[in-house]
Amino acid sequence: MPTNKKELRLHYKNLRAALSESDIEEKSLAVTNNLIQMPIWDKTYYHVFLPIVEQKEIDTEFILHLLSGKDKEIVISKSDFETREMSHFLLTDNTKIKKNEYNIPEPVNGLPVPTENIEVVFVPLLAFDVFGNRIGYGKGFYDKFLANCKSETIKIGLSFFESVDQIDDVFESDIKLDYCVTPLKIYTF
Repeated sequence: MPTNKKELRLHYKNLRAALSESDIEEKSLAVTNNLIQMPIWDKTYYHVFLPIVEQKEIDTEFILHLLSGKDKEIVISKSDFETREMSHFLLTDNTKIKKNEYNIPEPVNGLPVPTENIEVVFVPLLAFDVFGNRIGYGKGFYDKFLANCKSETIKIGLSFFESVDQIDDVFESDIKLDYCVTPLKIYTF
């Protein structure tokens, strides 16, 4: 098993590419069912990523239904590829969503939400280790975003696959997860 980010990124992209639509749906539902067990439901503002379907990311539709059923404020983001920063918006019935040039579904309009209001962040990733380190696509959007969150903001990775033992090339600027939820279990760091 590879242990550096570049090789792990490739390995997990290939594993994801092999998943069928029904695998993705089944695993996404299992992740959501595990989330229900977590002690995180006393918060108000929850940040959720909208999946890049072409990258076979976790389908967060189930999480969106769960959050709206619990009457929570749902926050989604728009990415600025020049500054590598994300701006956050409230997801409402009036929010228009459009895919950007990287196939990331983003809000076209909406009510801005300051980063400091966000209490729980569901974090996309390709791989993670038993220490709570994660590997994303390597652009640094989430590291920048999470670094600007309050220290008590709960960071929850969502993964189709279980953890690796260790990621070797972790940087000091990499923000660790508090939890990672897979179809099989909840990891606490």
